[in-house]
Amino acid sequence: MSTFKNWLNTTKNGLTEQVKKFKNKDFMNAVVAGCALVAAADGKIEEAEKNKMAGYMNLSNELKVFDMRDVIAQFNFYVSNFEFSPEIGKQEALKSIAKFSNKPEIGRVIVGVCSAIGAADGDFDEQEKAVVRNICSVLGLSPSEFSL
Repeated sequence: MSTFKNWLNTTKNGLTEQVKKFKNKDFMNAVVAGCALVAAADGKIEEAEKNKMAGYMNLSNELKVFDMRDVIAQFNFYVSNFEFSPEIGKQEALKSIAKFSNKPEIGRVIVGVCSAIGAADGDFDEQEKAVVRNICSVLGLSPSEFSL
């Protein structure tokens, strides 16, 4: 019986740690920053890209823990940086993403979400792919791992 109890406690702790790992403001900021970078790659942020980001956040088991109001507020923050200055917007977004450069498992989630946003309008174009390759570089991941 004590073996079962130990297993149960370990499993619960493992799940709790996974949720804590993903329910983290820095992680949410990095994902949203990546989405803003990709959405702004062609110089305009389209409705389909915003909707795809919101939908992905709601459907992903790891990401739906975030309050959509927080996600939208953070997205608008990054977008306003791009509107002020594309270079400042890019640097601020990459700074949020770089916090996970030593956590490849989280980095892969960030890259996956960014790729989905890039394809949201039906055309994952070269500008968007270049942004995601840059995100990979910041995260220390190989773009080839994601067919980029």
